[in-house]
Amino acid sequence: MGAAIRLESPRQEDVLRLLAALDAYLESLYPPESNHILDIDTLCAPGIRFFVARREGEALGCGALRIDSTGYGEVKRMFVHPDARGQKLGRAILMRIEEQASREGLKWLRLETGIHQAQALALYRHAGYAECGPFGEYTPDPLSHFFEKSIDPRSKRHPSRGR
Repeated sequence: MGAAIRLESPRQEDVLRLLAALDAYLESLYPPESNHILDIDTLCAPGIRFFVARREGEALGCGALRIDSTGYGEVKRMFVHPDARGQKLGRAILMRIEEQASREGLKWLRLETGIHQAQALALYRHAGYAECGPFGEYTPDPLSHFFEKSIDPRSKRHPSRGR
C-alpha cells in the first residue's frame, strides 16, 4: 500500500515528532556548525512547501522545498521514520518535491547532506543529482556534500482541460 504525500503544516504533533527524531539523528552525527536545520517557524514561512508522507493517517516521512529568492529550490528536512524505511518513501517524497519545483517554475534543485548519511547520498545520486560546490549561504564543510539537479519547468503537470 502506497503513501499519500501532501502539502501540510509542520505544526502537527505527529509531524513535530518526526522532525524531533530527524533533529536527534542529525545531532548524533554532526556538530552544531555542520547542521543546517530549518526551525519550525522557518518551515511555516511563505517560501517553503512542506510535504508529509502518510499511510492510513500515520506520518511516516517528510521533506520540504525551500524556494530561494534567486530562483532555485532547495531540498530540506528529508526524513523517513526508521520503521518505514526500505519502502521507497524517500524517493517518493523527493519526486513530489521535484514535481512541485517544476510547478513553481524553478530551473534547479540543490541540497546539502552530510557525509555520514549513506542512504541519503545513494538516494540523491540515484535520482540524478550531481555533486557541486557550496551554494547560497553554505560554506565549504568537510562533513557536507552539496548536490544539484536541473529541473525542466516545461514538465509542469496541468490538469486536463475540457473542450
